[in-house]
Amino acid sequence: MPVRWPTDRDREFTEFVSARRATLVRVAALLVSGDMARAEDVVQTALTRLYLAWPRVRPETMDAYARRCVVNAATDEHRSLFRRREQVRAEVPDLAADDVQYDDKTTITALLSTLPVGMRAAVVLRYVEGLSVAETADAMGCSEGNVRSQSTRGLERLRAGMPEHARNAG
Repeated sequence: MPVRWPTDRDREFTEFVSARRATLVRVAALLVSGDMARAEDVVQTALTRLYLAWPRVRPETMDAYARRCVVNAATDEHRSLFRRREQVRAEVPDLAADDVQYDDKTTITALLSTLPVGMRAAVVLRYVEGLSVAETADAMGCSEGNVRSQSTRGLERLRAGMPEHARNAG
């Protein structure tokens, strides 16, 4: 393996981030229930971890490694003690949750947020990002069988939450 000098490393990393950041933020947003601020934090954490590992990351696995960093950072963020504490908001919502009218994108994001973290990651990576079962398993750090069962159960839950779309799909 050729040695990458620090300036080459920084340039390669900057080019990688410039090309892939928007995709990573989109995936992170779906993994953290559509909250863009949390998604930005997750991607920042993932990119920090990726930068530290950059000299060891093989060029052919950069995308997969970056996705895995994002999935792990989203999972860690969800499990963190700070996240489990009471959430303080500057403003109280104007409407009760039942009165809110959702469009399809908002509804899907809200339904995704009801899924457990692993199930949500499997559904997002398989059906939003279009990854194969093997690529999803690699990004999640689990077996292909786990990806299949998690994505199947996730889709069942999403269909149950949107019965009008489930009829059209099936």
